[in-house]
Amino acid sequence: MNPQTLRAGTSARSLTALASLLLAVGLLAGCGTADEAPADDTSASSSVASDDAPELSYEGVAGKTALELLVAADPTAIVQGEGENAFVTGIEGREAQESAKEFWALYVNGEMAQVGAGSLVTETGDEITWKLETF
Repeated sequence: MNPQTLRAGTSARSLTALASLLLAVGLLAGCGTADEAPADDTSASSSVASDDAPELSYEGVAGKTALELLVAADPTAIVQGEGENAFVTGIEGREAQESAKEFWALYVNGEMAQVGAGSLVTETGDEITWKLETF
């Protein structure tokens, strides 16, 4: 194997790893559409975490997705794509900055969600929190 082949292989592996990371972030941060009907009984609270990162929290409602509840809590939320390809990029007027490697992370009861917001069906009493984070 010559040095050029070695460099090309390393570069390809780096690109594959970066693409995989971005895909995982997209899946975790928000699958669904912004066109879904908002829930009627949603109360939300905004707060600033100790590290000054914005976040939005609201209570789950049985049978409603985290994305439905987000759109009800913040009708100005920015969602790119549809269905399984939806990705939440802005909440309460604060867009995640790609140049700063920011994304909106979804948490349920203090744990990072394992599915996107459009797939996450909440239960009454769940604490849903969106936090602006970096990768």
